[in-house]
Amino acid sequence: MITLKHLRYFTALAQHRHFQRAAEACAISQPALSLQIKELETLLGAPLVERGSRRIGLTALGEVFEKRARRILLEVSELSDLARAAQGRMQGTLHLGMISTVAPYLFPPVIRRILEEMPGLDLRPRETTTDKLIDELTAGRLDAAVMALPVSEPGLEEHFLFEEEFHLVRPAHYAGDPLSFPGLLPPGMRLLLLEEGHCFREQALGYCSMKNDVAPDMLEGTSLATLVQMVEAGIGVTLIPAMAVARETAGSDVSVTRLSPPRPVRRIGMVWRASTPLSEQFGEIAALIRAEHDRLLPLPPAPAA
Repeated sequence: MITLKHLRYFTALAQHRHFQRAAEACAISQPALSLQIKELETLLGAPLVERGSRRIGLTALGEVFEKRARRILLEVSELSDLARAAQGRMQGTLHLGMISTVAPYLFPPVIRRILEEMPGLDLRPRETTTDKLIDELTAGRLDAAVMALPVSEPGLEEHFLFEEEFHLVRPAHYAGDPLSFPGLLPPGMRLLLLEEGHCFREQALGYCSMKNDVAPDMLEGTSLATLVQMVEAGIGVTLIPAMAVARETAGSDVSVTRLSPPRPVRRIGMVWRASTPLSEQFGEIAALIRAEHDRLLPLPPAPAA
């Protein structure tokens, strides 16, 4: 008989495409996981996995089986959520994700607040890019996530939290110069943006009315902190969200400028599966996150030039 254990182990293997990593994710030994996969294939009478020396692939049956298995596991999980919803307040484990341009600034106060107000909740935070958050939400590996809107993904509900401006960061000696951004940059200056995969990069490019391809006069960084350090070194200018200003520019020899209208903004929201029975409880957490954001006080931006 095919069991939920078989499905969990197989979906972990399909996710990681590596027996050892899948076994570690399932907290079992690699031989035990391999045995379970072999047993599942015997029950089905057909192979699910194409075994290679380094990584594994899925057979055509394996690809279809994975989708069905994830759907079954998700529905089983939501049966448990029905009981959690009946208790009123959140209990048990909450897998909450955030995009990496929000998490360092919002996760710490949100985690403290959740632990204070929901002591029965086991919070499991996750920081990554938007695409990965969406994949993990739809697969059931995350319960909810905070990211830039709109997401426009079938099966997911979007709940607006707050709107946030972008601020221009320039080398300190440009502080008194007229502001031409996003027009021509000063001689020798380049536009510094996050590397591919970050939605903040696309938002900044949209404001600058530039193509998504990396331009010759553009450099990329792995984090907002790296971008600010590159600005301080005199390499170029960058945009960062308002909530990051206080931390990332503290002690840096840079100039922070609030841009002239129409100012670039992003809309941040909390997203969860439309099918979840915990929508009301997630709404309470969304209100808590909104309140914590409103308490953040970034450094006062310089007046628009």
